[in-house]
Amino acid sequence: MASNKRLLMLPGDGIGPEVMREVRRVIEWMDKRRAVSFDLSEDLVGGSAIDAHGTPLTDETMTTAMEADAVLLGAVGGPKWDNLPFDQKPERGLLRLRKEMDLYANLRPAMCFDALVDASSLKPELVSGLDIMIVRELTAGVYFGEPRGIETLPNGQRKGINTQTYTTSEIRRVCRVAYELAQKRDNRVCSVEKANVMESGVLWREEAQWVHDQEFAGVELGHMYADNCAMQLVRAPKQFDVIVTDNLFGDMLSDCAAMLTGSLGMLPSASLGDTDATGRRRALFEPVHGSAPDIAGQDLANPIAMLLSFAMALRYSFDLAEDADLIETAVQNVLAGGLRTADIMQPGKAKVSTNVMGEALVGELNKLAA
Repeated sequence: MASNKRLLMLPGDGIGPEVMREVRRVIEWMDKRRAVSFDLSEDLVGGSAIDAHGTPLTDETMTTAMEADAVLLGAVGGPKWDNLPFDQKPERGLLRLRKEMDLYANLRPAMCFDALVDASSLKPELVSGLDIMIVRELTAGVYFGEPRGIETLPNGQRKGINTQTYTTSEIRRVCRVAYELAQKRDNRVCSVEKANVMESGVLWREEAQWVHDQEFAGVELGHMYADNCAMQLVRAPKQFDVIVTDNLFGDMLSDCAAMLTGSLGMLPSASLGDTDATGRRRALFEPVHGSAPDIAGQDLANPIAMLLSFAMALRYSFDLAEDADLIETAVQNVLAGGLRTADIMQPGKAKVSTNVMGEALVGELNKLAA
């Protein structure tokens, strides 16, 4: 029996509770069939926390997250809370988790499953076998920089201010994560910024190069402007292995890469902090998709991104690579068998609900573990 690990589940809003339900199903399967147990706790974040407590994340939930070995989050937000002040919106709960847990490295894989090659908007030959890892800096940059805000000028006009700011240490530590990942993949990193027009981009390029030259000279490093990278992702995406970039560009480029695979509903993510003296690394795992309020509660959501996020938790937080492989293989096999949720539906395939997709994945896990 593997020692229990503390796992905090934050289903959140919209389709979050529905896709998290399918993770619970897999966790129950692991407990019965793989002798792997977790100390589970569940709490509120985002709009659900606002409704219950008047805040998108309580201090108590924050404390639980800090003490957990990993946090699983579904999705936050929805039109119900759109008119709240900016600093009280559901998304502030997620940003607080990332900031206070110091989850500076956001890993967003973009993989195209063989069965979904035709679901991409690009030609099959461009996306077949696609396997990109985007490493996005997550706790600095324009989303957190000061000064920020909206002010009224003496002439009556209004001005919005956001500040793009990075330090040497913030850039170096996320680049180290990218280089370490590349060493386990195809050994290639593309560092992305806008050094042609932004001083923060100049610093980013210089520091990315410094870490490479001093610590990872064996990794192939290239540099690219963010606008060119966006164009190259839709022109020839398989030229990339690992992309490392800042918070703003990483947000945009990872969503662009996500659609190369056919659906945002398919893609997981991991947000990692530093490893402490005991070897524990604070981490949060969440699907790239949002809360999809238009289909919430209808059993239509695709649970695969949430399940693959759990697989990333097994791999990066619990050193359970074999179990992560099982889940990823089960996903591949179920898709190859023709089951599809609405977001990835194709002609000649079987359209199924969230619940049926979850059942099918557990059935496939039973076959694989037999």
